Amino acid sequence: MEHLVLSGFADEIAPVFDKQLEAVTQLGLTHIELRAADGVNVSDFTPEKVKEVKGKLAAAGVGVSSIGSPIGKIGIGDDFAPHLEKLKRTLEIQKELGAPYLRMFSFYLPQGEDPALYREEVLDRTGRMVEEAKAWNSVLLHENEKGIYGDNAPRCKDLLDQFYGPHYQGVFDFANFVQVGQETLPAYEMLKPYLAYVHVKDALFADGSVVPPGQGDGHVKEILSDLIAGGYKGFLSLEPHLTDFMGLAALEQDPQKRGSALDGKSAWKLALDSLKDILRDIPQAKEAL
Repeated sequence: MEHLVLSGFADEIAPVFDKQLEAVTQLGLTHIELRAADGVNVSDFTPEKVKEVKGKLAAAGVGVSSIGSPIGKIGIGDDFAPHLEKLKRTLEIQKELGAPYLRMFSFYLPQGEDPALYREEVLDRTGRMVEEAKAWNSVLLHENEKGIYGDNAPRCKDLLDQFYGPHYQGVFDFANFVQVGQETLPAYEMLKPYLAYVHVKDALFADGSVVPPGQGDGHVKEILSDLIAGGYKGFLSLEPHLTDFMGLAALEQDPQKRGSALDGKSAWKLALDSLKDILRDIPQAKEAL
């Protein structure tokens, strides 16, 4: 890409896709990270739903920055064969919707067990997914997520060292690192060469609660300043997580009650305004405002 583009998970605004598109266009965004529409996860879209969503996106003038898929968000001991088939269908959906990326994960591990015990199985499964992405000429983006193999920086780097290339790259999620006790500054330095995408979400070490960007312990401003000053051109995708929203329980193993009085659109606007405040102090980021 030639410039910075703001995007985000519009299903946190409202489950109804029409309302998502109405809100993001009112907020001035040209892209969304598509995770769910009308209560249906993108990986479960029927051909008819894909056609409907594609038409509505075109009519609204909104593109898809990435498919916010749940691929890789199963237990490492779960049957992988049907999941690989789900990936194939989701890659097809990605292509139909013109998204450049597909977000994915590296499998939930049994709590309290040494992740090293499952490394070979994680690598085997990930390798098979990367091969499938190659067949579709697609790009998988690995997201650091709580409870999966790649939840901290060293294990994210392990995966990226093995598979980084045109079909497997990295997402940096500030809040998810904070919530597993991983300091974000050393994580960023370790993973910077592999990053192709950023999830803008902040959190507090004290209790793991998600807060507006720049108000937590994720060092969002410092990291974005360095990344953008270093020439990063790509998507900054908001994942506000500032209020309860439909589908939250399906996204997290231990979803927290947000306790916010904000509705989805207001919470989204708060996160967007907080990100814009950060970007105003970064000279190279003016284009995204």
